[in-house]
Amino acid sequence: MRARHRPAAALLVASLALAGCGASDDESASTAERSVVGGGSKADAPGAAADAAAGAAGPKAGGPGDGGGRRLPATHVIRTAELAVEVGDAARALAGVRTAVEGAGGHVADESTERVDGDRVESTVVLRVPQDRYASVLARLSGSGKLLSRKADAKDVTDQVVDVESRVATQRASVARVRALMDRATKLSDVVTLEGELSRRQAELESLLARQASLEDRTAMATITLRLSEPEKRERPGEEGAPGFLDALSGGWDALASTARWAAAVVAAVFPFGAALALPYAVWRWLVRPMRARRTARDSGTSSAQGPGQD
Repeated sequence: MRARHRPAAALLVASLALAGCGASDDESASTAERSVVGGGSKADAPGAAADAAAGAAGPKAGGPGDGGGRRLPATHVIRTAELAVEVGDAARALAGVRTAVEGAGGHVADESTERVDGDRVESTVVLRVPQDRYASVLARLSGSGKLLSRKADAKDVTDQVVDVESRVATQRASVARVRALMDRATKLSDVVTLEGELSRRQAELESLLARQASLEDRTAMATITLRLSEPEKRERPGEEGAPGFLDALSGGWDALASTARWAAAVVAAVFPFGAALALPYAVWRWLVRPMRARRTARDSGTSSAQGPGQD
């Protein structure tokens, strides 16, 4: 009989031990809350009570720490890609890209267009598309022209998403517990201390929520950076051969006009020197030379008249 009752006695002792542990934990949590609301002497009692309450409320059903019925989290991936495509008309290709992205449920996040070398256009656009349409949109953009370069990246951030979700849930429970303690606080010092603790935990919660929103946006929408460029225009080798009739006529006319301009420039440059030499020549030609001629003639007449008389 004693052997039969031993397993039952052992089970009874274990049940009493577990019940005693649970009662002691609940008593410690309630004691911490009473110390804050009833005017405990320690300054850090509100934070300790809130932490103890959050820890007591710790892993509930469905939380990351719940061992029963635990399901694996969904995979969260951040996808990015960079493309460089050469097209004949960048403006028309950009319009087609915008239509394709909007049709896939995405949008253009950023766009910049510039003219290069005076005759070519280059455009760079940042596209946001849903994850389930990422592959099809990327394939369509790659085939929109001559593919120059392509780079794709996928980063698994499942651990970060799960961690942030868990911390957000814990922080919300902590904020709720501090608010509950404020509702039961009777002393002004406790209210002031609890308000400071609530402000600190609320700020931490808002920071976690902002990080969670950023992760949700980057994992829900993929980012594609696309650069569209037009090819450089090159002259054909045959175009540099012998000129045609009109080219020759135009070249001859340009040469004649250039020669006439140079001749006019030479005449204009020599004219001052010619004018300076023409004045002395005119004086010599019309004044000095006639006078010398008359003098010579008079001298010759005088000598011929004196000759026969002397003989």
